[in-house]
Amino acid sequence: MAYRIRKLNEYIRGWIQYFGLSEYYRPLPELDAWLRQRLRMCFWKQWRYVRTKVRELLKLGTAKKTAILTALSRKGPWHLSRTLATQTGMTNQWLAESLGLVSIRALWIALHYPT
Repeated sequence: MAYRIRKLNEYIRGWIQYFGLSEYYRPLPELDAWLRQRLRMCFWKQWRYVRTKVRELLKLGTAKKTAILTALSRKGPWHLSRTLATQTGMTNQWLAESLGLVSIRALWIALHYPT
């Protein structure tokens, strides 16, 4: 997963350098949210087994009952990446700080409004 995030960060930085000149901000938060959801889905698929999913969600701080019910769900990984359990465990802050995921929105703001 570290390799995937490193490559994604390279791609995002290059994309912002190329398209960041645009003044059009509107689709950026949606792209950012979609990427985070996709990463949550990848983690969900990587964990594979119910016990692993519950253990990892509990490690990330999700409530026990919510983690168990979500892990036992038969919905698909894309649907489950939008649930309360995955979003309370794999927060945006966790994705950014622990994994080093770069935010498209933050890069665009830094490019257009330097401090």
